[in-house]
Amino acid sequence: MAGATLDRLLGEPKRWHPLVGFGRIAGRVEQVLNRPQDGPGGSRLAGLLAWSLVVLPPVLLAGFLCTLPFGWLLHPLLLCFALGGRALEEHGERVADDLAAGDLAAAREHVGWMVSRDTSALDAEGVSKAAVESLLENGNDAVFGALFWFFLLGGPGALLFRLANTLDAMWGYRNDRFLAFGAAAARLDDALNYLPARLTALSYALFGATARALACWREQAPQWDSPNAGPVMAAGAGALQVSLGGPAIYHGRLEVRPRLGEGRPPQAADIHRALALVRYSLRLWLLLALLLGLAVALVAPLAGGAHA
Repeated sequence: MAGATLDRLLGEPKRWHPLVGFGRIAGRVEQVLNRPQDGPGGSRLAGLLAWSLVVLPPVLLAGFLCTLPFGWLLHPLLLCFALGGRALEEHGERVADDLAAGDLAAAREHVGWMVSRDTSALDAEGVSKAAVESLLENGNDAVFGALFWFFLLGGPGALLFRLANTLDAMWGYRNDRFLAFGAAAARLDDALNYLPARLTALSYALFGATARALACWREQAPQWDSPNAGPVMAAGAGALQVSLGGPAIYHGRLEVRPRLGEGRPPQAADIHRALALVRYSLRLWLLLALLLGLAVALVAPLAGGAHA
């Protein structure tokens, strides 16, 4: 609760963001170890080594510091670092405000901060679709995945998830440079995200058109390239009763993606609805965590007394 509250109050730092430094270190390690001439097998091993070198030391250090006196104070700080809920909401609201004001140029620019596709020629419908897709997917990547691993492993778990997710965003491309080298980062992120993504999809379904969301998840998610983004976005689109996916331009190439959801294309108002879906789901997760903590606090003395 404290970490989520800090994220709500502080958001992400505007300057000196730790992830910027992490990204620079990761970039230098990649430049040294990514040698395509070593062949696919060698590049995969190099990618796994690179992932280990940049992720494991900070996570192990955080785990050690949390064992020290007053180390418990580090847990909410690490969760605050790993969460991106307020930043996600700010990005989404900025795009929605641009569209409401009729400023399509600003909307294209600001949605470009959220997605990797080319946004320069998007119309208002395309901007709305890109924003809703990003909000649904990043609700898992920036909020619920970090919370899941925090619940399991505390602050170091949230840190592990955030760093692994960052490396997937940096190295998980299917191009000549990263296809082999980035395989470890992509697979490890998939593994860490597997359960959180499905719990996120279920949460989205509960706060929207539940039956349609579950049907879209079951029928459409297997068609999506990402094993985790598919369930999250299909369930979210079904819950909102909008249609996502379709053609988009990535790095100068047109990609025709499967359709997700059912209904009309998204509009500017659906950006706020997607944000509400993330917000309600977050409240549910925090409520369940609070109830579970209370249950453990009540049961532990009884179990200790029975053992004695």
